[in-house]
Formats: sequence, C-alpha cells, structure tokens
Amino acid sequence: MRSNGVEEPGAGSLRALSRDAVLLVVDMQMGFDDPSWGVRNNPMAEANVAALLGAWRAAGAPVLHVHHDSPGASGLLRPGTRGNAVMPEARPLAGERVYRKRVNSAFIGTTLEADLRAMGAPALAIVGLTTNHCISTTARMAGNLGFDTYVVGDATAAFARANLNGRYRPADEVHSAALSDLQDEFAQVVDTWAVLAALSVLEAARV
Repeated sequence: MRSNGVEEPGAGSLRALSRDAVLLVVDMQMGFDDPSWGVRNNPMAEANVAALLGAWRAAGAPVLHVHHDSPGASGLLRPGTRGNAVMPEARPLAGERVYRKRVNSAFIGTTLEADLRAMGAPALAIVGLTTNHCISTTARMAGNLGFDTYVVGDATAAFARANLNGRYRPADEVHSAALSDLQDEFAQVVDTWAVLAALSVLEAARV
C-alpha cells in the first residue's frame, strides 16, 4: 500500500498510537478527479484511505472528516457541484463529524481545534488530498498547536507543478518534497501498513 513503490520519508516508523487517536480525512472530494489538475501520483491513495477508515471504524476509534467548499466561481470544489461531492471510498458514516472549510487549513473557520481539545487532544493521523496544500497546511498547524501529528504518506497524493523558474516538477517529486518538509518538524510521516499494524496490536491487546 505504498505510492508507486516509492518509500516515503520516515515510512514505517510509528512512535505510538492509542485507541483514541483520530483519523482526520481531508478533502476526499470528486473535484480532484478533474483533468485540469494535471498528472497525479499515488493512484493507491483512495484505497489506502478506505483501508484506514475500515480499520478505524472496526476499532471504534474516532473518525473526523474535512470537506472543502471552494469560495470562487471557478473553484472545482464549489458547493452544489459534482466536484464538491465526496469520493465513494471516503463517505462519512452517520455520527462521524464533518467540518467544512474554505481555506487550506482544517483549523481555520472550524471548531476542529476546540473539539480535539475537548476529546483530550489525542494524536491525529491525517490522510487525504492534496499533500502539498491542505494536508501540509493542516499538519503544520496541528504540529504547531501541540497535537501529536502523523501524516500517512501513501494515503495522500499530489499533482505535478512548475517551480517559480518554470521547471516542471513531477507529481512524485512534489509529494515527496511536501512530506520531507513535514517530517520531524511538524509531523511524523508513516505508511498505511505501519498504522494498520499498530491498530492491530491495539486490538489484540484489548481482547
């Protein structure tokens, strides 16, 4: 369950995971399927998100969702459009809280921070789209706010972009650079298999 066989920075290492750890699913919305985004990496991201959701739900651990409402008339995630709809792999279940945002960070304009504090400030495992935008911004704020933050690198993805000098950066390069900037500064980057293994150990200990 790794992105195109590419090893992520710090992949596989996991300091600790408790049963109250929150899975934060960010912007898993149909608008990211629009071809105007260009070339994307990690076609397994959706499957990995689905696997993590299944494991979290089976463990009875908390799941929170964040959905983006594009504020502009040309935004691909505008409310009322197909692009705003949730991907089938990540549809919230009844009782799972959904936060709606209009900027990159899931903490801006929402009650996410206050709700996490009320829950006892548990660890966060962040997944979704896209690595270098809303995942990175949310993880940076989570780390700065003092939350024990994990980014599941192979459960997110990025699109190819150009540098300021116009050099084309492939999607894998954009993805890897974003994760590298997060690692050990704002978050710990882990792989889906490591998180699933940690959840399995917790479940075995509970039985």
